[in-house]
Parts: sequence; C-alpha cells; structure tokens
Amino acid sequence: MSSSELTEATAADATTRPAQDGAGAHGERAARAPGEGVALGGGRVARAAVAIAIIPARGGSQGLPGKNLARVGGAPLVARAVHAARAAERIGRVVVTTDDAEIAEVARRAGAEIVDRPAELSGATASSESAVLHALGESGFDAASGPAVTVFIQATSPFIDPADLDAAVLRVEQGERDVVFAATPTHGFLWRERADDADGASATGVNHDPTDRPRRQDREPEYLETGAFYALRTDGFLLARHRFFGRIGIQRVHPDTAVEIDDAADLARARALAPRVDRRLAGTVAAMLARRSGAAWVADPRHPFIDVDAVATDFDGVHTDDTATVDELGRESVRVSRADGAGIARLRDAGVPVLILSAEANPVVSRRAEKLGVDCLQGVDDKGAALREWAAARGIRLDRVAYVGNDRGDIPALDLAGWPIAVPDAAPDALERARHVLERHGGHGAVRELADLVLAARAATNAAAGGAPREGESRELDPAHPTREQRGAIAAASVTT
Repeated sequence: MSSSELTEATAADATTRPAQDGAGAHGERAARAPGEGVALGGGRVARAAVAIAIIPARGGSQGLPGKNLARVGGAPLVARAVHAARAAERIGRVVVTTDDAEIAEVARRAGAEIVDRPAELSGATASSESAVLHALGESGFDAASGPAVTVFIQATSPFIDPADLDAAVLRVEQGERDVVFAATPTHGFLWRERADDADGASATGVNHDPTDRPRRQDREPEYLETGAFYALRTDGFLLARHRFFGRIGIQRVHPDTAVEIDDAADLARARALAPRVDRRLAGTVAAMLARRSGAAWVADPRHPFIDVDAVATDFDGVHTDDTATVDELGRESVRVSRADGAGIARLRDAGVPVLILSAEANPVVSRRAEKLGVDCLQGVDDKGAALREWAAARGIRLDRVAYVGNDRGDIPALDLAGWPIAVPDAAPDALERARHVLERHGGHGAVRELADLVLAARAATNAAAGGAPREGESRELDPAHPTREQRGAIAAASVTT
C-alpha cells in the first residue's frame, strides 16, 4: 500500500488543481487553499483538515484469524490503513477502534489514536457502522460538534491511495455529495444461476441481455464497490446510522486497489501484488507526506519520502555481500563498499545517528564501525531489544528510525522501526516486513542508497523550514567533525586574493 502512472511533477504543482468528477490520484488532485495550515507533532505544518478517519479492526476473524495484523508489503494491514489516512491532507485525526491489545499497540505505533471497542460491538454479527458510531461518541463528537466529514476505512483493503481519500473528502466537504465511496469501473457481464431449472435455462444475465453483446467501448461502465473507504457527512451519518444515505457518489479508484482480504487466498494475492502496487503508490504517498511537512517533493515511485531521525543497519548482507574470505590462519575478511562509507559520512555530517547491529562478535565489524565513526553493538541475540534500548538512550522515537536488514535475525528490529527496509536479495521473511526494498545489494551501495533517500527527505523538510536546524541538530562547528557545508565555508574563508 492504486495510483496512476506518476509524472515528474512537483508536489506543489500536484496540489493546484481542483478535484473534478470524482477523480483522485487517477485524475485531478484535491485543491489546497492558500494559507491553510495547522501545527503537527514535531513542529511540522500541514493544511487545515476537516475529516476524522475511523478504522474498525476487531481481533476475531472467522475467515482468516489475525487478519488485521497480517502483513502485506512489510506492514500489518491495520498499520497500512493508518499510514494511508495519516498521509491524506484533509484528514486531521486517525482513530482505530479495536478490542485487541496487539492491534491497538500496532495502530498506536503507526500513529493512530485508540478507542477500546466494547464486547457487544466486537462479535462477528456487529456492524461496522456501530463501531464507527461508538468511536465518534468516545472521541467526544456529536451532530453539532463533529468534524465535517467522517471517513470510515477498512483495514482489510491494503492498497489505499491517500489522494483518493482526499478527493472523496473534498466532494463531501464541498456539499457535492453526502457519501462518497471507493469503487472501480468494470465492464464485466454478470450472470446468476437459476435456482429452478425447470424451463431448461441454467443461467441468466444480470446486467445485460445475453442476445445483445455490445463491444466494451460501446458500454457505460458499472462500478464495483471495493470496501476500502467511505467518506460520510458526519451529521448525516449520525442521523442515518448507516454508511449510505442522501446523495451518494463514487470515488473511482485504480483496479489494482480493488483487493479486499477475506481469506488466505486474498492475502496471498495481495502479497503478490504489493511490490508492484506499492512502488506505484510510493511517489504519491511521498509527495503527500512531504507536503504535510511543508516541502515540495518529486513524485518518483523509486524514491519514498524516508523522513527519519536515525538509521540502523545489520552488518553481514547489508554492509557486505554476505560472504567472507578465510586465510590459512583462519582470519576472516569481508568486502565493503566505499560508496557506503561516503553515504554514512554524509549522514554524520547531517547529524543523523547511525547504528550497526550484528549478531556476531567479530573484530572486522568493530573496526569498520570505528572507521565509519558510528555506534556498534555486536553479539546481539535480540536486535529488537537492542534497537529499542539504543533509541531510548538517544531520545529517538522508534517510528523515526529506518532499519535495513537482510535475514530472519533482523525481524525483531524490522518490526519495531518506522521504516523497515530490506536489500533486494533478503530472506523472504525479511522482505515480507519491508516497507521499502532497496535497488542495490548489500556490499554494493545499499547503505549509500538509503543514506541518499534519508538526506533527500531531510533536505526537503529543512528547505521548507527556511533552512532552520532540526530538533537535536546543531549548526555549531564541531572541530573534530565539521559538516560538509562547514568544511566548504572554512575552505572558502582560507582563500586569499
């Protein structure tokens, strides 16, 4: 976790065109009113939001146990839904209503508020509407004080484009429709088998006359409800107590997003689609997250907006190609990339802490970390616990950490990091947890590639803030470790004319 083919347009350009005729990421984008903005956590600034997103995610599931925590493209389904809602510009609050402690923890780490869902609303027969109504009430909203728009999002739809959410919200906000829901166009001929076959007819056409078979281009499309999201006028929903009321509109979404996970076969199909769909989504999501930070960002699906405060990595298979040479005395040596060293130097120059985590205790790891000037922990049995302790000691939130790994031992750290990342030849279990897969392999510039992504996102947000240093980032000269810019200034000042 759907968007149309992306162009090399800046995020600022992409926001200047109003939504028309239900188009989202696949047509025109939602307009941004000039001057609108509200403070977000960490000092970032975003446009004023008018909607609250509510994601029902109960723990029980008859078709697929643990469904809402199943991973697609490196993230649990409930986390993917939260990420999509948080990236949308017109959604100000994201609430997950659940009866399950693990779902609540995963959703909280993804950035959602949590509403405890009572037992009477958590059974298989309880409607989603009842959970959304309860969450609105628990959040302190009624028909008079509620947000203009409530967006009901289903976590079982893994590929939600934030631009589609924004377009749907805008149509309800502007009074064009009372309800706008996600649907994808179809020209399929539908049939229904007859229960009574006495007259010899085994099936009958539902949406067509079997004797009249017009060409696809001569037929108006019909629309398949995807179940992904429903934008609702809040006061109307509180009165109707159902997701469909008043004037109903369709938000056309890409056919790739029309995946709703009900069983194991659906989950397998979503996981197979994720690498391709998520690459297409990455540019849109990156641009929207950058805009929420006040920055412009080129919508390039290869370059996600990895805005983090720290980078942690495995060693073998990430800094190396996962091979070693052994001489006749049993001494090991590994191959590393000078490009990776340059990337880490740039991270250090920018004030980004870097940690190497290794399961093995090997002098070559410590020597490499010492040369790079980064923290190193070796002989680590639980990389998740080690990462948590290191981040806490530095006052860094885990959701602001990028971790890159390649094997099963990295899974505890990948599960904790806000940006779990894998090299392309990583073990399947590690790839399954990756939010982004690098193009370069371990030992061949993978760390440099990640460093460039992190620094590009940092440069965009710093530029939007007028070049002001980030929290915890000092612009004072450190004689032992001057930044690249400071070294340039020193060199320029030393030139005599």
